[in-house]
Amino acid sequence: MGLSRNYSRYMSLENVESDSKLKKEVSEWILDDPDPQTAQQLSELLAQGKLDELRKYFSGFLQFGTAGLRGPIGPGPSCMNRAVVGRTAAGLANFMKSRDLKSIVIGRDARYGSEDFTRETAEIMSGAGMKVFVLPRPLPTPVLAYSIRDLGVDVGVMVTASHNPPQDNGYKVYLGGIVDAIDYRASQIVSPTDGFISQEIARITFLAEQPRGTEWVTLDEEIVERYVVHTSRLVMNPGDLKIVYTALHGVGTETLQRVFRTAGFPDPILVAAQAQPDPAFPTVAFPNPEEPGAIDLALETARSVDADLVIANDPDADRCAAAVNDPARGWRMLRGDELGALLGEYIARKSKGGILANSIVSSSILQKIAQHYSMEFRQTLTGFKWLAKIDGLTFGYEEALGYCVDARSVNDKDGISAAIVLAQLATDLKAEGKTLLDLLDEIWLRHGYHGTEQISVRVEDLGRLAGLLKSLRENPPSEIAGKRVLEVDDLMSPADDLPPTDGMRLWLEGDVRVIIRPSGTEAKVKCYVEVITHHGAQAAQKVLDQLRAPLTQFLLKS
Repeated sequence: MGLSRNYSRYMSLENVESDSKLKKEVSEWILDDPDPQTAQQLSELLAQGKLDELRKYFSGFLQFGTAGLRGPIGPGPSCMNRAVVGRTAAGLANFMKSRDLKSIVIGRDARYGSEDFTRETAEIMSGAGMKVFVLPRPLPTPVLAYSIRDLGVDVGVMVTASHNPPQDNGYKVYLGGIVDAIDYRASQIVSPTDGFISQEIARITFLAEQPRGTEWVTLDEEIVERYVVHTSRLVMNPGDLKIVYTALHGVGTETLQRVFRTAGFPDPILVAAQAQPDPAFPTVAFPNPEEPGAIDLALETARSVDADLVIANDPDADRCAAAVNDPARGWRMLRGDELGALLGEYIARKSKGGILANSIVSSSILQKIAQHYSMEFRQTLTGFKWLAKIDGLTFGYEEALGYCVDARSVNDKDGISAAIVLAQLATDLKAEGKTLLDLLDEIWLRHGYHGTEQISVRVEDLGRLAGLLKSLRENPPSEIAGKRVLEVDDLMSPADDLPPTDGMRLWLEGDVRVIIRPSGTEAKVKCYVEVITHHGAQAAQKVLDQLRAPLTQFLLKS
């Protein structure tokens, strides 16, 4: 009984000490918060003694990685707010000084907080003595990526959370030249650069100590016009296709319209309810064209006007999705790999040599297209930041709707340029009495049908993912769904020339490839399946259907 009382007393004292430490941390953060609104939120929670809620906001500084920052808007170090963005900008400025980088361009989308976070960054960068340019208004991410090269600056920052839900915002960082022995060529940061920037951010203990300035150049519409003109020149033979377009409440509409008009194409038919930027994304549950239901309004519009094609961008317009009227199934989304195959085939036919590339989890069809046209092929880790490091890239894609059709001007995925090239491809095919699906059939006839599917399993916490992959490495399966496992490749020491990454790649009998990897942003394990067959789509789908439940169960038990 005495021991129990002493233990309880010890735990009580420990809790009091923990609470006291939290209150001190919150109080210090409030004093250093440049935003009166978030400071007030924290002050009220502290006065009300809502420590559990405060712990959510003080569970560590929002992690900075190769994707920059991304998280929910809210007060405290664990959310997106002016204090976190200001410290991040100050850390980035110190990193720039250590590498003799002197100039930066800042862009933003139309999400909640984007204007404030842009100004916060501009003030900190100006105070640090940098030459600062700010894009004139909310614009697509590809315009920011284009601006880095166009202006010849050292660094680019895009304030966006891409296709995340409305409560989120984020902060992408690009580098213009050679930094840490990596030739960035105006692309997103990769490791180890992200770690060096993160170290500098961690050294910023008081934002109030950072000098602020007001000297920056707000760019005019000329920068947007140059992007529009350059992108419109990717196509040469405009037609009269009836194309329905949705920006999913993002910033793509006006820029895409200008590109189409400059190229000589008719204006796309807009999904009126989703055409203008709206940070609440009121008509979609999740503003990602891959999500079920996201393009329902676009499909409804397409049926009503008897459209030829539907094109969708995500909210920052760096991804491109398409839907077609399939005679066998009605209107349907093209899978990311299908659109990748179509654009790859089209660009390969037009190119004289060059390099095609995709990410490891994308379909193997692009490699076969490259071989057919005697082009080089490269494969990279997941994430466009890796594809963008390929010097001389002609076309690159990843299955998550990211396409780069003009790496010389936008060394990143670009949903606007992909849209205009897709419109040209569909126009050319229509002139031949064909459709996008007809071209896909030609590709499948030549190389076999490539069916792909992604399976995601959510786990309780990110820590469990390491154990799951460890279990797979130690006890790889001998068969899945009755199909023998022919080969296992541990991607921590891959059999090809890929750099190490956490994941497993398996080849099953029947020309089946399975890749298992943890999500980089969520507590999920993802499984990417590809089935290749010369017996058509139905045969491939049958195999995918047979594999879905066993693979899901396999992941849950691992």
